[in-house]
Parts: sequence; structure tokens; C-alpha cells
Amino acid sequence: MTTPHPEPYTEPFFTPDPKSAARSRIADFARWAARHRGAGEIQEPTDYRALYQWSVTDLEGFWAAVWEYFDIDATTPYERVLAEETMPGTRWFPGATLNYAHHALRNLQPDAPAITALDENGSCYEITGRELRAQVASVAASLRGLGVGQGDRVVGYLPNTPHAVIAFLATASLGAVWSVCGQDYAPKAAADRFAQLEPTVLITADGYLFNGTTHDRRAASLELAAALPTLKATVLVDHVGLAWPEGGDSVLTVPWEDAATRVEYLTIAPVPFDHPLWVVFSSGTTGLPKGIVHGHGGVLLEHLKTLGLHTDLGTGDRLLWYTTTHWMMWNLVVSTLLTGATTCTYDGSPVPQARPDVLWELAARHKVTVFGTSPQYLLTMAKLGIEPSVHDLSAIRVVGCTGSALPASAYPWVRDHVGAGVQLASTSGGTDIVSGFAGSASTTPVWEGELSAPSLGVALAAYDPTGTPVLDQVGELVVTRPMPSMPLHFWDDPGGSRYRDAYFDAYPGVWRHGDWITLTSHGSVIVHGRSDATLNRNGVRLGSADIHDVVERLPEITEALVIGAEEPDGGYWMPLFVVLADGVGLDDSLRDRIRDAIRAGASPRHVPDEILAVPALPHTRTGKKLEVPVKRLLQGAPADQVLNAAAVDNPELIAYFARLGAERSKRSAHHL
Repeated sequence: MTTPHPEPYTEPFFTPDPKSAARSRIADFARWAARHRGAGEIQEPTDYRALYQWSVTDLEGFWAAVWEYFDIDATTPYERVLAEETMPGTRWFPGATLNYAHHALRNLQPDAPAITALDENGSCYEITGRELRAQVASVAASLRGLGVGQGDRVVGYLPNTPHAVIAFLATASLGAVWSVCGQDYAPKAAADRFAQLEPTVLITADGYLFNGTTHDRRAASLELAAALPTLKATVLVDHVGLAWPEGGDSVLTVPWEDAATRVEYLTIAPVPFDHPLWVVFSSGTTGLPKGIVHGHGGVLLEHLKTLGLHTDLGTGDRLLWYTTTHWMMWNLVVSTLLTGATTCTYDGSPVPQARPDVLWELAARHKVTVFGTSPQYLLTMAKLGIEPSVHDLSAIRVVGCTGSALPASAYPWVRDHVGAGVQLASTSGGTDIVSGFAGSASTTPVWEGELSAPSLGVALAAYDPTGTPVLDQVGELVVTRPMPSMPLHFWDDPGGSRYRDAYFDAYPGVWRHGDWITLTSHGSVIVHGRSDATLNRNGVRLGSADIHDVVERLPEITEALVIGAEEPDGGYWMPLFVVLADGVGLDDSLRDRIRDAIRAGASPRHVPDEILAVPALPHTRTGKKLEVPVKRLLQGAPADQVLNAAAVDNPELIAYFARLGAERSKRSAHHL
């Protein structure tokens, strides 16, 4: 069986400056590893392939090197790096005790900004390293006074502001467990997550900003608190200046100002390497969201590797990456502090109507060195005709991009409209590992439409249907050796059966992530989309992302979604749904242009049966297209069995696609 895919580029689109690459932290690490860890394979410090090969063949040597290079400060030493390699059930660094919060605070400059708080109005305030440490100490003492101890859960219903960062670090310093979601979640959706954790304290804000509107979340906050019967207290954050109601609450309420302004000495509790740090949740598109538990030590090492080595962050750098608190990128962005760099929080819409280029404006004003976003944002900038380079973006050296496959068309746009010397670092990972499987580094070339390389320490492979590794053809994304940030377990999964079923059911002992990828001969990675949403027409498979890439380059199309739906009579229906740009109509001429583009740019065998205009496409709240749920709706499955409306950015679209599915089923039944 052949599997078509766009031909990978043979010549790099971007090649790092050799002098800059040699000065990078990843090159310094390579020199250090060759000298101190016996990594003799590394002849040149800028040879990423050699460094990568060592990192996945000598897991113990590599992760010990990360530990030593970043000077992990353990209260008690580890006995060995890897006591058990079997997946699941891997045991990393047994015997070690440490704390993530200690490492997040130890490298900060006392009088330099640790956090720069930004919003869509252009407002800004800064928190220095000294101020951050003092506020963490105060909130930690307040939480301790409210009964929070090691292993207890503290949850946040918060926008992306410094309050969330401070509350998380305070929680972690106690050895308690943190979880957070954004306030665009309805109270019930937040309670579906948090009630599973039986939290001791809720920290919530009065509201948030989005697209010129202040959203009042006081009533929602109190409704959420009432839905969490284990709470001992609720801490109330005054973020947008709305007065909290007085009295009438059965649970103790504490103003944030009281919790965060005490003069306290910061005492940090050492915990075992695999002690739970936080619980992040799956999107919950079907049933209750799954709570994914990560540990202090695994997150610490993985994020130092990702941000310190791959992203080259250090003291003096500033990172601005648009995210919400319920996306795993928030967790990664907070870890900027581990490197001594400044992290920027941002409250608001990424493209507010009043000033759609505000993120570029803020990046210029604050001399951001790493700017992070999503493919949809870059495509939106291009279609709106935004010109980022009208701002002084000379400080930016990396534009990071994640969330979905980045189309090849975005690469020249970043070069031409952001800066020719800027490296576009497309990455792919997931909430599951709260990090990346593949991305870029200061020493890797960049090919259009491709991720530069598998990440260090990630034994990445593409498996064909027989479970055989393949090169230069589409296969299942698998990881054949463990990573420290793989989940400790799922919450409330005592036997581990749900965890095993999620990742290890297809290939025992091998992590199957659910994406289609191609590993190319020149070392890059192409992401084709979710494997459970693969287009399989007449036995020929194609990733949906390959079609989305081609179609979304057309100026008339804002967004596209292609579905391959098996039908009861054995047929195969492949519709393409498109969201049209303002003022555009879907006529036969545009349909022909779309079909021609797919034939030429993706596959002549995967031209859609129908092209339908829709008002919008449904996404998870972190921006991923809901391909599989839409497919099931179109196959006639009841909406309440397919989707949890609270997990969808626009719940009204569930009924829309369910109606399309019902109409399709009636027509099919009539023809039968």
C-alpha cells in the first residue's frame, strides 16, 4: 500500500548562522557532554544529529548530563538515573528529592523583571525577581494557614496573569498539587475538571479581558466554588476591578491582597523526584476530561532541556508566547523562569479588533527575544495584511509555533514580514508529555512545512501498519524509549488501565501518540494530522493536515476541515468544509480552484466529494480542530455521545454538524 504525501524539501529554507550556532547553549552543552560524559560521538558541537543520536542511545548518560549541566539542586542525591525502563512504569532518578519551585526562583535577578504582565490594551506592569520570591513566600504561607499540605490540591480559575504563576509556584513550594483552567470555561466545565481532584483551596479572579470587553466572572467563580464541596477556602483575585459580594458564602474567602502581601520567609519542601507537581487535563471532548499527572523532577528536566537547550533561553531573554492557562503551553511558558529569563503573561485576544497587531507591538516595546504563537495566528496575520515589521522586532531571534501543523506558506511570510534572520521553530508535542516530540534548535536548519528534527532525548519513530519503523513515508508517531515527563499516571486510575489503553494498547511497551508523521532522510519531521482522522480512500492514506495546508493558502479561505467518513453501505464520503473570508461566496469557480489546488499540492486521489461552506469550525478550547467528533456527527452518532459541549469553543456548532449528519443519514436511508 502506498501512502502519498507532499515531497519534503531537499534544500533548507533557513540555515543558522555558524557563529551564532557555535555560541548557543545547545552547542555549549554538546561540548560539555563530550568532555564530561564521554559522548565521543559528538565531534562538532553544532552537529545536532550526532548529539541527538547520543541522547536517545544513551538515555542515562544524556539525562545525567542535563542534570549536571543545569546544576540540579537536590536535597538528597539520586541512586541511579533509570531504575526501570519499561513503559509504562519507568522509574527515573530514584532516591532524589528536590522541588520545581526552588529551581524556578533560584536564577532570577533580584532587580530585573521575572514576569512582565501585558494585556490587549497595551498595558504593562513588571514583577522583579525579588518581588516574585516575596509574593510566592506570602501566598505559600497563606495556603499553609488555610490547611494546604503536601499532596493537597490547589486549583485556579484564572486568566493568564501573574496571579496564576505566583499561585502555582506557592503551591509547588509546599509539595501540594496545582491545576488551572481559564475563565472562558463555564463553571460546570471547570467543575468537571476540578471536582475530580477534591481541592482544598480555589483561587479565582473577578474577570478577564477579551476583544475589548471585560468579562465579569464573579458569579461564575462563586458557582464553581459551590460545586467543589471539599474547599476550605476561596482566594479572590481583584484583576479587572469588580467588587466581590460580601458575606453569604459558606466557605471562607480571602482577598488576594491579603494572601500575597504578608512578609514571610520562603520555605520550600523537598519532595521525591516523581512527586506530583500538577494535573493537566485532556480536552474532554468525550466524557469527563482525563487528569494527567506530571512530576516535579520530570517536568524540571524536560523543560530545562526544551527551553534551555532547544530554545536557547537564559538570563536577559524575554519570552512572549500567546496561551491560555488551560493549554499546556502555559505550563511550559511558566518554566521560562527555570532558565533565568523573563516570562511575559498576556490577558486578552491575540487579535483584538481595535489593534490586531498588538502582540507584535508589545514584542517590540519589551524587546522580546522569543515570540510564540500558533499556525492559525500566523495565517490570520497574513490574510489581514498585518505588517509586523513596522515595529522594531530586531530583538526577536526565534518565532515558535505549535498547536497544529504549520503550513509551508507561513515560512516565507515570517521571513518577509517579521525578519529574514528570524528562525521559525515549528514544534509538535502535547499535553500528555507537557513538552514536544519534535522541533528546532539553534543548530538545526529549517525546511518549509517541516519540523527541523526530533527533540533531544525523544526516541521518535514512524511505524507502518505492521509496526515496522519507516523513513520517508507516513507512519504512526511512536516513542520507543521513555521520557522523564511522560505522565506519572492518570488521576483516579488506580490500576493504570486507562493510562495503558491511551498510549500503549497498539504497541505494548511503545508510546503511540495518535499522529501521522514522516521522518525524512534529511532528519526533519513532517506532521500530517491525527491518525484517527486519517483520510483513507481506496486504501490510500493521507493526513488531513496535508489538505488543510493547501486549501488554507487560498486567500478566499479562512479555515478548512476535511473529513473521511465510512458509510453503512460500505461507501466512503469525503466532504471538505470551508470557512470563507468576508465578502467571498462559494461558487463553482472557487470550488474548481480548491480541487485543482488539492490535486497539485496534496493528492489527486483525495479531491473531496463535496465542498461545503460553513459559518465556522469547532475547536477544542486550545484551538485544535475537532476532526474525529465532526466525523462521528456526520456519520449520525448522537451529539451527546460524541462531544462534551463544554470542551468546544463554539458549542452551537455541535448542533449544526449533528444536523448535517442527520440529513445525510436520511438521504442515505432513502437511497437504500
